[in-house]
Amino acid sequence: MSVDTSRSPVEPRSSADGQRSAEPVPARDNGVVRLPISAVRDADSPRSAGVDMAHARSLAQTEANLPPIVVHRRTMRVIDGAHRLTAARLRGEREISAKLFDGDDNEAFLLAVRLNVSHGMPLSTADRRAAAVRIIRAQPRLSDRTIALTAGLAAKTIGSLRRKIDGPQAQARIGRDGRVRPINGAAGRGIAAELIASHPDATLRQIAKDAGISVETARSVRARLRAGEDPVLDRRTRPDRADRAEDRQMTVKLPEADPSDELRSLLKTMQSDPSLRYTESGRMLLRWLGPRVLLTDEIPLPLRQIPPHSRINLGALARACAAAWIQLAMGLEDDQAGGQHG
Repeated sequence: MSVDTSRSPVEPRSSADGQRSAEPVPARDNGVVRLPISAVRDADSPRSAGVDMAHARSLAQTEANLPPIVVHRRTMRVIDGAHRLTAARLRGEREISAKLFDGDDNEAFLLAVRLNVSHGMPLSTADRRAAAVRIIRAQPRLSDRTIALTAGLAAKTIGSLRRKIDGPQAQARIGRDGRVRPINGAAGRGIAAELIASHPDATLRQIAKDAGISVETARSVRARLRAGEDPVLDRRTRPDRADRAEDRQMTVKLPEADPSDELRSLLKTMQSDPSLRYTESGRMLLRWLGPRVLLTDEIPLPLRQIPPHSRINLGALARACAAAWIQLAMGLEDDQAGGQHG
């Protein structure tokens, strides 16, 4: 699933079904190749309306060098750059700069959605939802968060779309970190209990990795085993919980892995969005947002170095800020739902 221009260039040729294909012809140093426009096929696009001809004509009239398009090597379909390809055709050009993508059809569509969400003409909400449904059907093991970041939607929206789709449900999900996690937490806990029993000296990190659960879940399983309790918690029969951490009123589910890289990716996507970068209100939002995004791996002091009274104050401050962010998220999601049905 990578761009590769190391193959020897050849001329376009016709396949058995009459479709023309081509290997790259002389490459430039930055991994960009020149492809005959006649060999490039139209996109398997997430845009339901297809190419916006007004936008393509505008691109055709510009004198600036446009970025290379991205083409699926196996099918020669455009992954990203349908408007740039149309603009080149309108100008009567015979070749176009491109980067070649190696991967299967599902990976190509994922990349197409991700690139069309992050730059160029933004996908409509309807197109992003349709793309998400297609991804769920094609790759049901991808996590809600992974699909949400690809399609530019909320993970809650992906979960709602997934529940409306008929068909067998995957028993595990693949996160952005590539790890497979069981949907049924009891299964992961059971595996962890067996691993702890057979390998008592194994680290929690290794147990968590092998069982497909978080380190905190592995720690909970080990603690319950040491206390002689059932390591697999059944929500229907769980006794009253005395653990203060579990009794706190949390309105969000804590992530199983450090979300810092995911947050950086989200922030980068917003910072590269032309609709934000090139409008005064958008630039104001980006300036406001930057210092307010808290990344787990950038928290400067371990809790043990904070005086006890300050820990309480800091905890209260963190919860108040979290509540404000949650209120903002709910308002944005409500506005989006209203726009979809209004």
